[in-house]
Amino acid sequence: MSTVPVIKWHERGAERQARWHSESGASAPRRVEIADDSMSADRAYRMACEGTGLLWRGDFQNARLLLQALMRRVDAKPDKPRKPRAAPAVAVAPAQAFHLHRMAQAQRARILGMLLLPFDSGHVVPLRRAPDVQGACLQAWGVAAEPYVASLRELLGAIGAFEWRRKGIEIAALRARIHPHYGVFSPVRGEYLALVAKAPLKDAQLAFDIGTGTGVLAALLAHRRVPRVVATDNDARALACARDNITRLGLAAQVQVIEADLFPPGQAPLLVCNPPWVPARPASPLEHAIYDPESRMLRGYLAGLAAHLTPDGEGWLIMSDLAEHLGLRAPAELANAIASGGLRVVARIDTRAQHAKASDAADPLHAARKAEVTTLWRLAAA
Repeated sequence: MSTVPVIKWHERGAERQARWHSESGASAPRRVEIADDSMSADRAYRMACEGTGLLWRGDFQNARLLLQALMRRVDAKPDKPRKPRAAPAVAVAPAQAFHLHRMAQAQRARILGMLLLPFDSGHVVPLRRAPDVQGACLQAWGVAAEPYVASLRELLGAIGAFEWRRKGIEIAALRARIHPHYGVFSPVRGEYLALVAKAPLKDAQLAFDIGTGTGVLAALLAHRRVPRVVATDNDARALACARDNITRLGLAAQVQVIEADLFPPGQAPLLVCNPPWVPARPASPLEHAIYDPESRMLRGYLAGLAAHLTPDGEGWLIMSDLAEHLGLRAPAELANAIASGGLRVVARIDTRAQHAKASDAADPLHAARKAEVTTLWRLAAA
């Protein structure tokens, strides 16, 4: 039996179907209606909230305007009900606030993902005023040998990633740009890179970068004149991205990117790991760089670090304490995991969060973000 997901709908008196494409892992809507320029935003919003997919047959630019209208309706704050005497406010625990926030994000994504576009083979959008998206889709989603249907929101994500990859992100510590690929976490938070740039570095002839992602930390170690760096990852997109960036930076002779689940073979005097900081289950394949279910990567790194360190070597762990402020990780859990791995703390370097959400009082997780501290832990065998 075929495992290719299919979306079905009725149009012009006949039942039709096409391959369903969703990088976020969203299921194809069970109900699909044809929509065009005559559909009002209010009606589209009601149908999307009910779980009805809207397969667009109108002007492409009008579809973008409709998506913006749906965003405004999703993000609109409900009017507060009038009460003669309001009940005392009940404080929401940080962990509950986090889960409510994620539920709201998932609901928002579900509603906005109901505006659908048809694609011909080769990633061609057969709509009026549709742009050429072939390059962006090919880069993000691979070859399309047959027609398919995908959400406009996911297409815009692919286009955005295409531009990020083309332009790159300036990394001050490197004095160069890193070009993130679609589905690979972008190094937009510079504070943790600054920690790696200034941490005391022994005369290490070899370093391992565990879970390299874009390859930015491997490049930074090479920039700090570590003669040889082995960077690992187990995600195909991350491996391709890291190799691309290392080649762009002219570091291919110094940095080797290999596929591995955490550690490469052997030992090194320096190991570096920046695992996902939040121990929660990813809602989509694209969230694996943000959420680490049950702290799998963190625990794996700490449990295996001592065995992969040379005598007198150091393992660097870059971690935020956001999970502690959210109530998702017990305050002593990290210290216990370090001790259980046969490790001791040599030193730590801290920095405060500098991203915009840390100062946004309207953010539902503002209290935790404001208190967040990112730390580079210098660890050694006990």
